[in-house]
Amino acid sequence: MADSPRKFDRIVEILELNKRDPARLIPILQQVQDAYRYLPEELLTFIAMSLALPPSHVYGVATFYAHFALVPKGKHSCKLCDGTACHVRGSMPILEAMHKELKLSETKDTTDDMLFTVETVSCVGACGLAPVLVIDEKVYGGVTPEESVKLLREIRASSTEE
Repeated sequence: MADSPRKFDRIVEILELNKRDPARLIPILQQVQDAYRYLPEELLTFIAMSLALPPSHVYGVATFYAHFALVPKGKHSCKLCDGTACHVRGSMPILEAMHKELKLSETKDTTDDMLFTVETVSCVGACGLAPVLVIDEKVYGGVTPEESVKLLREIRASSTEE
């Protein structure tokens, strides 16, 4: 994050939109994460001070909910379901193919160019479509390893055209 006097401008806008209401902490954190793709520690502290909340409370909320990320995420979020139905129908070979294509691993889930983050999730609630891959909120059912790689390549190609 750039060190500039304006780095908190977007957060101030979000706080103002939410009337600096501590009861709106979760929506505020969601909006900040949408703006920055994660919740940097210095921003959590700024939010806490702005809402007159203890920093430990804000940090506790940010770490309690799995939706929030404290480390940078890629521009495109890829969530592969590994619930029972998806696992049985082959989610792990899909994950392996995506990891190979993007040069990721179990310990590295975001590409160096910050274009993709690949994560497994417990369930997306679409068991009848297993295995399921969700990319940027779009659901793909019955995905194969080859199809997952094709989707990634299409997204990468469209990103270089922008």
